[in-house]
Amino acid sequence: MERASLNPSPEPRLTVVVPVRNEAGNIASLVAEIETACAGLAPFEVIYVDDGSSDATPERLAEARATRPWLRVLRHAASAGQSAAVRSGVAAARAPVVATLDGDGQNDPVFIPALVAALEEAGPAAALAQGQRTGRRDGRFKMLQSRIANGVRGRILRDATRDTGCGLKVFRRAVYLRLPYFDALHRFMPALVAREGYGVVHRDVIDRPRFTGASNYGLFDRLWVGLLDLAGVWWLIRRKRPTPAVAEIGAGAAPAEAGERPC
Repeated sequence: MERASLNPSPEPRLTVVVPVRNEAGNIASLVAEIETACAGLAPFEVIYVDDGSSDATPERLAEARATRPWLRVLRHAASAGQSAAVRSGVAAARAPVVATLDGDGQNDPVFIPALVAALEEAGPAAALAQGQRTGRRDGRFKMLQSRIANGVRGRILRDATRDTGCGLKVFRRAVYLRLPYFDALHRFMPALVAREGYGVVHRDVIDRPRFTGASNYGLFDRLWVGLLDLAGVWWLIRRKRPTPAVAEIGAGAAPAEAGERPC
């Protein structure tokens, strides 16, 4: 195979970021589904972030990448968690719009185009299209915990989002990189995006069972950690101050609005 065929496509319209750890059995099928789902959004790129896997995930990713010039792979030397993996992928993304989904197959890529369309239809005043799962396939106890956590979060943060834990999201990269970074950031994105003055749109997505294996990341149902994160986000929202408009003074200098929103 020619070396040039392994180079990423120029100027992608969309970057899809997929964090994975020990998901060897799910790589091939999910990559194929992403390829089919995003065909109408070309040019696109997909960034898999291998968060320190100890199974055959690196080998399966190498096999998938061999015939797909739009597939990029990043690897953490040691596991740093899902939020860190998402952050690494978004930082490396070349497109202005990023989609994320979990690497276990529970998030169906077929919904990515609808989320992209929802964000585009909302215009530059919106920065996040958040998927909200229906037909959850988790156990009853986990669903009860999730329902309680989402209820408490919604009452305190008033983020108007039923399900922030859904990995299917589409957002503007520039806005994401302005958000304060911390572990579990991806679970508070609606509130933090609103904190920056942008709108959030929602679309229902259908949940499904993971392809193979078991969950590799801790869930939001870790009560004490979740409460600490919630308190921190509440504090950040309370402490937010308006961004002043700044104009440079001088002959021939064009005014620069520091508070201008990126598209």
